[in-house]
Amino acid sequence: MKKIIHKIGQALQVILLAPVKLPGKVPTILKYLAIGVGIMEALTDEQGGEKKAPDEQRGGEDENQ
Repeated sequence: MKKIIHKIGQALQVILLAPVKLPGKVPTILKYLAIGVGIMEALTDEQGGEKKAPDEQRGGEDENQ
């Protein structure tokens, strides 16, 4: 799921940076979607980091003993 969210975020960035005139409120909607996807990415990164942190701490304790 993390890869899918990352790919969607990249696609939104490409669309927003493309030199194409989009109709009406489409750019605004895409900006909000990009912000939402960025938040989801950050949350999945934090959740993954929390799961890995105890393993790293245990590894550090083993090295000291």
